[in-house]
Amino acid sequence: MRPLLKWAGGKRQLLPALRRCYPAAFDRYVEPFVGSGAVFFDLDAGGRLDGRRVRLADVNADLIGCYRAVRDDPDAVIGALRALEQEHRARGADCFYDVRDGRFNPARASLGARCGTHGAGMAAAYTPALAAMFIYLNRTGYNGLFRLNRNGGFNVPAGRYTEPRICEPDHIRSVARALARDRVVLHCGPFDEVLAGVGRGDFVYCDPPYAPLSRTACFAHYTAGGFGPLDQRRLQTAVVAAARRGASVVVSNSSAPDIEAAYAAPEARAAGLTVQRVPARRAINSLAARRGPVDELVITNAQTSGPLRMARVDPARRRTKTA
Repeated sequence: MRPLLKWAGGKRQLLPALRRCYPAAFDRYVEPFVGSGAVFFDLDAGGRLDGRRVRLADVNADLIGCYRAVRDDPDAVIGALRALEQEHRARGADCFYDVRDGRFNPARASLGARCGTHGAGMAAAYTPALAAMFIYLNRTGYNGLFRLNRNGGFNVPAGRYTEPRICEPDHIRSVARALARDRVVLHCGPFDEVLAGVGRGDFVYCDPPYAPLSRTACFAHYTAGGFGPLDQRRLQTAVVAAARRGASVVVSNSSAPDIEAAYAAPEARAAGLTVQRVPARRAINSLAARRGPVDELVITNAQTSGPLRMARVDPARRRTKTA
């Protein structure tokens, strides 16, 4: 099952490589940066999560709030999203900016004033109407980005899509069923808080905001605070500690020199972590000419044989303007 949302650095193309790192046996699956949840949905579709506990987490309160609203009241989300789709068909980009600036940002600012702009309170109070706007902006905004300005406002421009897929009731209900499964927990909180509680029997997949390969490739503002070099170092420390406690760990990140060096450091190797380069395609860059083949890193303590590879994508499909 494909994810509900488009997300910067989504992992659908990387799944063939990541699947080779899935452990044969584990008791609990943990994702501290759930994003689009591509790996979660892949594991769920393959029956790998049957009877197992799952903890899906992210510091992005809008993301967790949207997932909870879809899980708890998919029909209300579908109704609100269907209305937005009809309006978008009639008004196009004018509708996008009206929803972004006149509805979504004021509504989430009001919610943040009541519940706190960063955290569990805002996620818990997310409404189906707000979730529908979140999905609408994700499906019609530029490259599916979620980006906040320094004031905490969503500021992604409209995308150039001819007929974006906005409301897909069957898909939304399928996502709701997966999230509503017994023993699946949706948590709004920072990665270090989540990773501190993992150990033997846990399968952990970390997909943090990628370290930039260039200035124009940096899209790390999924929260107002961003995700910088200090956060990357804190993540490496937490991942190494989790591996030492016996967790099965997989991390994906860019091939930035600092990242490769951090996970090839003696303490990482001593924890059983290895680094592999996987050829990938990066679609998010302000310069179209730089949206091409790059290497990404897969860091894991899993035993794999041979080089990891990503899925092949039909070039004609890349050029489509449908979302």
